[in-house]
Order: sequence, then structure tokens, then C-alpha cells
Amino acid sequence: MTLRELQYLIALADHRNFRRAAEVCLVSQPTLSMQIRKLEEELGVPLVERTPRRVMLTAAGRDAVERARRILNEVDQMKEGARRSRSAEGGTLKLGVFPTLGPYLLPHVVPLIRARFPQLELMLFEEKSADLLARLNAGTLDAAFLALPVHDHHLHSEFLFEEPFLLAVPADHPLAKRRSLHLDELGQHNLMLLEDGHCLRDQALEVCQLSGAREKSEFRATSLETLRQMVVAGAGITLLPMLAIQSQSRPSDNIHFLDFIDSHPSRQIGLLWRKTSAMAPLLKQVADLCRKLPENLLKRAN
Repeated sequence: MTLRELQYLIALADHRNFRRAAEVCLVSQPTLSMQIRKLEEELGVPLVERTPRRVMLTAAGRDAVERARRILNEVDQMKEGARRSRSAEGGTLKLGVFPTLGPYLLPHVVPLIRARFPQLELMLFEEKSADLLARLNAGTLDAAFLALPVHDHHLHSEFLFEEPFLLAVPADHPLAKRRSLHLDELGQHNLMLLEDGHCLRDQALEVCQLSGAREKSEFRATSLETLRQMVVAGAGITLLPMLAIQSQSRPSDNIHFLDFIDSHPSRQIGLLWRKTSAMAPLLKQVADLCRKLPENLLKRAN
């Protein structure tokens, strides 16, 4: 059994077609088919079910693919560890971030990382939290910014900072005359929230549950910017994280922000990576850099 045979098996599992898998692996279709049969003979079980239209994995095939992914990931980690031992600050860092954080955090932390590690190639990926976790465990990301807590015993997490939420209301809303409110006052209102799949939606729902507030169910936004613009347009009220608020170079006169008197709704942000990662020493330095955000970014201006 060779690593190349495992690569062929994974390509076949991903594409479910011998021709496309062979093209991806840069080999002829007969070569790939022969190597898959050789692997099946060595294991003593069929790994794929060959049909006229597509390829399906057998139960043994699905198990073999899962194990093959882990093996190749460990091989990549071995190679990365060797590269790091030669040049701890070289190589490539594949870093993930979720959409309600990326546009507001990355402009501050990327320059810090580039200044500290000028030879490091930084590749950034913006995806929802569930996808980031899947990619971390699959080995296609080195680290990711995620909202804590994350319950995954395969991952190491470094707390970075706590980001407050403010209530955003239109300028003509009755609450716009105030600077702050008690959390339970939200119980009198319906809040606009993001669509399913965004971790910020779950965090906002937790605040709603604590305060007795309800979701404005006839509208769900696809982004924070959409939520903000809907508030500006007078369509409703919502919770926005501080970094998103601070990112606006020209604050709108049509939106007003309130903080909370007796409670401090917030989210905790961390940097996560696999406990087995050979890049852990570098990633700890990256986490330290990300803790050096200017204090005023996470505080409301007086």
C-alpha cells in the first residue's frame, strides 16, 4: 500500500468518477483504476461499487477513505514540521474566519502578522463556523478564528478577546433618546437577526432568551451589513458586535447605539488549531499578536 494509492482513493471518493479523479491526479484513467483494484486486492474487500453512471463507495470504502484522509493529513503535518524546523517563520499559514468577524478583525490583525512574519505566506478563508471546524479537522486549515466555547477535544483554543454587543436602533426610535438600557427592557421588542448558520444568530438568540425579546421572524439577514442598513432604513432594531460598529469610518445619523446597564452581552473570540499541529509554536505567537488590538476597538467611544 502506498500514499499515492490512498490519494487516488480519496480523489475517487471526492469526484465519484474515474475519469475526473484521474484528471485531478494527473494520471490516465486505466492507471488510476488499476491502482484502486490493487488496493482492493491488498485489503481483501471491494472499496467501490462500479455503476455505468457513477462510482459509489462500499461501507469498507467509506471507512478506508476516512482513514486515508487521516493518514495523509499526518504526513502533511510531518512535512510541515520538518519545514518549520528549518524555518519557523516561513511556509504557508491557512487561516479561517467566520463572516461576521472577518471584515472587522482582519484589517487589524493581518498587518501585525505580516510585520512579525514577513516570509510567511498568509492564506485567508471566510466561511461559516461549522465549515471552519470541518476544515480544521480535515487538515485543510491550519487555524481559525471562532466564537468560544468550542467543544472539540481534537482542537486547542487560545482566548483572544471579548467583544461586547450594542443595541442598534433607528434614529427616530423611542430608545434613540437614551444611551443605555436594562437587558430585560429588550423583552418589549422584536429583534432582526441573521439567517441560520451564523454563530452570531445563536449568540443573539441567547440574549433574546435572557431578556425575553423575540425575533422579528418575517426578516432574516444574510450579513451584518444588511442588518445595519435595515436599522438605518428604520425597519427594526438589532444587536451588533463592537468591531462591526467601530469599522464604520463615517457613522450614520440614522442609527443610534445603546449599551446595557445591568448586563454585558458579548461574544468571546479565540484562535483554534489541532492539538497535533506541528505549527503550534507559530500559532501561539500569532495568537499573542491578535491580543494586541487597540483597546478603543472594543470599547464604546464616550
